[in-house]
Amino acid sequence: MLVALIIACEVGFWVLLAAGLALRYLARKPRLGAAVLLCEPLLELVLLVATVLDLKNGAEPTWTHGLAALYIGYTVGFGHYTVKWLDGHAAHRFGGGPKPPGALHGKARALHEWKLWLRTLVAAAVALGLLQLAVWYVGDAAAAEPLRGWQAVALRVTGIHGIIAATYTLWPRKAPAAEAAPAPRERTGSWF
Repeated sequence: MLVALIIACEVGFWVLLAAGLALRYLARKPRLGAAVLLCEPLLELVLLVATVLDLKNGAEPTWTHGLAALYIGYTVGFGHYTVKWLDGHAAHRFGGGPKPPGALHGKARALHEWKLWLRTLVAAAVALGLLQLAVWYVGDAAAAEPLRGWQAVALRVTGIHGIIAATYTLWPRKAPAAEAAPAPRERTGSWF
């Protein structure tokens, strides 16, 4: 049941996002669109309540409970960022807003990657906290093992993302050449 609810929450996130942006920019109802976008956190609240009730009703902790915690953590860490990023693109495409900035290079890109890593850190902290609360609630170390496994996953993802962010610091992405390369000279029939 939880897997279906996680999938429903993910689909619901994108449906609410599309509906909110369509109302804001296509239907020209920015307040109604904002109200729809503000409903998105309710999806995670429903998932959290369903997960807690499932454990409270005596369900054995499984990978689905851990996945629910990671999904909630991800949404806390990246949900607002995703909505804001897509809103900027929709405002440009459909609302006459300014064009969102393009790809970043050098130090700016490294800083951007570290900011994304901080979002991953927030997501992992939320997931780890929810998982630890579930471990304490279950009480039985053997039964809580699937939840501890998801804690390890959250830590690994955070570490891997940190390594990726570090690569942008150590080997910064270079900006494309400002000038186009000179056009090749035309050949006049001689190889010399």
